[in-house]
Amino acid sequence: MKATWNGVVLAESEETVVVEGHHYFPPASINESYFRPSEQHTVCGWKGQASYYNIVVDGEENAGAA
Repeated sequence: MKATWNGVVLAESEETVVVEGHHYFPPASINESYFRPSEQHTVCGWKGQASYYNIVVDGEENAGAA
């Protein structure tokens, strides 16, 4: 599985975890240089709290995309 945005590879792994049809990448497979912490958080009764990241590539931001 590979995650890309604006022509760059954000993450790549053969061992993602699938939850409700969404692939979750192991932390070691993520190219951290494109991820910035955001203030966005959600809570799920069975998955717990999720924190989101903004993706930034060549000055363009995709807010809360990860």
